[in-house]
Amino acid sequence: MTFDHVRWQARLDELARVHRVPGAVLAVLEDGRIHEFATGVLHRGTGVETTVDSLFQIGSISKVYTATLVLRLAETGQLDLDAPVVEVLPEFAVADAAAAKSVTVRQLLNHTSGIDGDFFHDTGRGDDCLARYVEACADLRQNHPPGATMSYCNSGFKVLGRIVEAVTGQVWDTVLRERLLDPLGLAHTATLPEEVLRFRAAMGHTGEPGEEPVPARVWSLPRSAGPAGGICASAADVVRFARAHLDGGVGPDGARVLGSEQVAAMRRPEVEVPNRWRDAAHWGLGWALYDWEGGPIFGHSGATIGQYAHLVVAPDANVVVVLLTNGGAAGKLHGALTGELLVELAGVTMPQFGAPDVPPVVDFTAHLGVYRSAGLEFRMTDHDGGLRMRYTWLDELADLLPPQVLDFVPVTDSLFAGRSHEEDDWLPMVFYSLADGSPYLHFAGRAVPKVG
Repeated sequence: MTFDHVRWQARLDELARVHRVPGAVLAVLEDGRIHEFATGVLHRGTGVETTVDSLFQIGSISKVYTATLVLRLAETGQLDLDAPVVEVLPEFAVADAAAAKSVTVRQLLNHTSGIDGDFFHDTGRGDDCLARYVEACADLRQNHPPGATMSYCNSGFKVLGRIVEAVTGQVWDTVLRERLLDPLGLAHTATLPEEVLRFRAAMGHTGEPGEEPVPARVWSLPRSAGPAGGICASAADVVRFARAHLDGGVGPDGARVLGSEQVAAMRRPEVEVPNRWRDAAHWGLGWALYDWEGGPIFGHSGATIGQYAHLVVAPDANVVVVLLTNGGAAGKLHGALTGELLVELAGVTMPQFGAPDVPPVVDFTAHLGVYRSAGLEFRMTDHDGGLRMRYTWLDELADLLPPQVLDFVPVTDSLFAGRSHEEDDWLPMVFYSLADGSPYLHFAGRAVPKVG
């Protein structure tokens, strides 16, 4: 079957318009070829047109690049994944001294360290930004004991970036370039603003649901967020990176960036996700692993300030889909367009999560209260007989990301579906307890303890 470029371009144009996405780039690996598409503008304030070689922020997809570097160091015997972090970084400390001594490199990779994951601390633009970030973690609380559950951890991947620096003696950006980007020929991938300025670059757009998004006040996250979410790339370069994982860690010119055993280890389930009804069912070492009909599927998503990125890989069909966007209802665009591409090219169906037509009547009194981590606070209240969440970003993100209110509908007595606006996607939230009986909620990948 011939890939219909005209049809998919029209579909991208249509869906971006319907979902108020200012600009987007799409790249698809199919039958060994990469097909590229672009639509809209990079910045509504300037009107600069989006082109296929434009760079977008890929957000947390950056974590898979960092994980690849870490696995390469393990492959060459320079790093033991099951060693405590303090053996590599003696200066590493968190508020819980016992946890600081026991957290392993593997637990950072698979999001089970328990370290509070949303510590976005700006340590400046210097090459010492990650070293200073690790120093600042000394007062960081645990969301849960190491290994007790899965909680998405941005902080852990910044520590992993510092581990890469400690082992190699080079800054993370340089190691990324020399050991991964250059060998794979990823010329349209960058980490620093002065590098990004050599290309067309997207600006994030923000706004209330249902309204036209406007350019954000800030372009990017701090440099210290680099290993967790600081990479900018073209969609085709992200496909080329994923293709190396499909090809056993080998690039297009035969350059090996990772051994086949390590490639396989990154996709091996390490931990089950308590809230698996929309996103990953398990995590490997860096990759999110999805339980979708027609799978297996692995990938990752990312979000920065008004930019949203999606990478989905169907290994049995040798298909990769990358969609990078700069605002609007990007999740709706991804669900529709990526979903259609996967059905047609790989026979894979993305799950659709939503509220039941007739919700069950449940007593959610026990779930009411305050749940808090270092980076987020969730207040669960009874609003006119329904469950309402108000969540607020804390600390350095509080000025950039406004509070959100979502109303939830029960699916079961522990699983709820919520959204803030009729145009929004339904988001799952799970209430559960750890083995010691401690009450938690799991939302957006985070395990958050009840504090009141």
